[in-house]
Amino acid sequence: MKGQSLEQIAANRSFGGQQLRYKHRSAVLDCEMSFSIYLPPQAETGLVPVLYWLSGLTCTDENFVQKAGAQQYAAEHGIAIVCPDTSPRGEGVADDPEGAYDMGLAAGFYINATQQPWVTHYQMYSYIVDELPALINAEFPVDATRVSLSGHSMGGHGALTIAFKNPGRFKSVSAFAPICSPASCLWGEKVFSHYLGDDREQWKQHDAVELVKARCAQLPVMIDQGSADNFLAEQLRTDLLIETAQAAQFPMQIAMREGYDHSYFFIASFIGQHIAFHAHALG
Repeated sequence: MKGQSLEQIAANRSFGGQQLRYKHRSAVLDCEMSFSIYLPPQAETGLVPVLYWLSGLTCTDENFVQKAGAQQYAAEHGIAIVCPDTSPRGEGVADDPEGAYDMGLAAGFYINATQQPWVTHYQMYSYIVDELPALINAEFPVDATRVSLSGHSMGGHGALTIAFKNPGRFKSVSAFAPICSPASCLWGEKVFSHYLGDDREQWKQHDAVELVKARCAQLPVMIDQGSADNFLAEQLRTDLLIETAQAAQFPMQIAMREGYDHSYFFIASFIGQHIAFHAHALG
């Protein structure tokens, strides 16, 4: 690669392409970060479109890479896949004082914290929207004009809100079991109150349902949700997004998958359809 800021820490051949892992120093997060990138075989001869995958609570950049089986479909369609980590990490990075899984490490929620002690490192929105894409565009053979987003659970929330807040930046967005309205569920209320403070008007800027209510710009959207997901009723609130999208006349492909849960078995079952959806939008 061109620059000296990246250190490669893993490389594996996969479906004719390369599954790579790197670490780098993030200025915006003020810590060392890791990310994974799959480069399809088409990247050896030209620029390829890129899909950013945002993972959920407790995950790192490696869960999707190892469990989703996406490389086969990315190679078929000639799409690079970038998987960032889910939070800042390292010495001095704040964590939930009780070590809970749903705040702090591996729970960055893809927003920019404004409250202490989180504000120092928890700037995941800026990392995903600005810093990491600038690095990827400079160092890898990707087409910066053909970009899409996808994610799972907390990462589905991140994918939807980032896409809705940046009109024209992304060709499409998809999600598996996204947290559709974090401002009105326990996961979101806990994190937003700590990261953003008590002003619920600020919370709405990071809530997919509220952004659709506010008539955000439209783009192709695909969502899969398992009917047997234990988090569906209390935390994910897909029903709210369906109602709000219909009221706003925002067409979305939202499918309820009978019997599927919140796991990577669910993601692996439908990831091929999601990558095909993005391939169509990316052209």
